[in-house]
Amino acid sequence: MDLVTRQPGTPVSPRSKRTPSETQPKLSLRMIRFRHIVWALLLSIFFFFAFCFISLHGYIAWVLSNPTVAPLFSNPMLAKGLEYEDVTFPAMDGSRNVQGWYIPAEGSTKTIVFSHGYGANREESWVPMYDLAHYAHKLNFNVVMFDYGFASQTNKDIATGGKKESQQLLGAVQLAKQRGAQEIVVWGFSMGAGTALQAGLRTGDIDAMILDSTFLLEPDTLYHNIKQNIDLPRHPSLEIMEMLFPVLNGTGLDQIPYRKVKSEDYPFPILFLHGTSDVKAPYAIAEELAAGQTNPYSGSWIVKGSHHELLFREHPREYLRRVSAFLGNVPLAKEYAAAQSKAEAAADDSAGR
Repeated sequence: MDLVTRQPGTPVSPRSKRTPSETQPKLSLRMIRFRHIVWALLLSIFFFFAFCFISLHGYIAWVLSNPTVAPLFSNPMLAKGLEYEDVTFPAMDGSRNVQGWYIPAEGSTKTIVFSHGYGANREESWVPMYDLAHYAHKLNFNVVMFDYGFASQTNKDIATGGKKESQQLLGAVQLAKQRGAQEIVVWGFSMGAGTALQAGLRTGDIDAMILDSTFLLEPDTLYHNIKQNIDLPRHPSLEIMEMLFPVLNGTGLDQIPYRKVKSEDYPFPILFLHGTSDVKAPYAIAEELAAGQTNPYSGSWIVKGSHHELLFREHPREYLRRVSAFLGNVPLAKEYAAAQSKAEAAADDSAGR
């Protein structure tokens, strides 16, 4: 076998050695593929966590729109020996029929309409509603107790923070008028109090309100309640919730007239009752609302250390004393409102001349 020796200066065969320019394309292709895989993994992880984050907010919005409400366990006769009627009446906008009880007081033209809170029905045992209904009846008031749509046992609806519920409350006020009421007081609790304020923007048939632990659905109170259960960032959580609510229950936060409510000087007297240890509805809301009222018979009772919807349980005597004094002033408030209207009409006539 002949041996071939390479003389100095002889070119190297292409098969014996690869130049850098020949190996570079393969290395570049591998690097590009690796980068694509890394980016795909990173994007997959990002979208997975984004999906989980949005899904969590969707679940929260769904739960808030569909509260679990216990069935009725009693009635006014069993609980307090009060004669009552089962009543069904339409919401003011005709969107649904509402079920409730009417407790008549013989010969009375005064009616109290109870507006229960979120997650409860007309009984709202922790208030306790039967005790207050019995007390109102002893003061010679007819009483209307009813279930909002989200508490219905026969035709359950979603909770909308007052958008639909205010129409149902107005239907209850209309029922009271049809039964001969000439003085109508709405006694609301938590979201039922916030709903009452929304209803008060739409009618002149309400003569007074008693609002216990007022909860008004707005971005601040929504986030405040979410944060009580799960520590989510304010942003973008609020923006996501505002986007999801119209999808899940047909109601956006911008459809709740919370700005109008907070700026309204209502023509009728309102008694605001609130505790400083309320973790669901900060008492600053009640203070702000009360400060905006100029009716001389309006007022507030902010109780140090009291909790959400538990003011009556925690301070029963003082609670009833203040409520009784307020209700006693409602006829005077009506006379005051009539005199104000008369004076305004006279001023308008003078200006027209």
